[in-house]
Amino acid sequence: MTKEQRNEKVIVFQLKNEEYGAPVDAVGSIERMVEVTRVPGTPQFVKGVINLRGVVTPIIDLRERFGIEPAEYDDSTRIIIVSLEDKEVGMIVDTANDVIDVSADAIEPPPEVIGSVDVDYIRGVAKLDNRLLILLNIEKVLSEEEITEISQVEG
Repeated sequence: MTKEQRNEKVIVFQLKNEEYGAPVDAVGSIERMVEVTRVPGTPQFVKGVINLRGVVTPIIDLRERFGIEPAEYDDSTRIIIVSLEDKEVGMIVDTANDVIDVSADAIEPPPEVIGSVDVDYIRGVAKLDNRLLILLNIEKVLSEEEITEISQVEG
């Protein structure tokens, strides 16, 4: 095998009983759950905004975005801050476990249906030993209109 395998670093997080991965280069930070200020007139999955180091950051609940029943936030709940079209957005997840390398040959195209998560949000599925990791297409989690709508909330 002289061909170099391209590895991709992903942050592993959980929603319900599923493990998801987001590319490390799209993630700015992982924060503990803090109080979120609700903003009227936003979609249900938009929980509101937080002040993150002086920057007003919109927060979405990925469970609700993906149609998974909501859960109580607890000590392991995290907010993953990602960059979407020059905007920072926080995604609430059940836990953020670790950072792993996924080799390109372990990634398969997404199946037609993955639970209740819309296939548009999925970039692929990685089979790692006894784990199945659903790789998110971060850019598709929010549409351009939703990003614009959420951005207006900030300013």
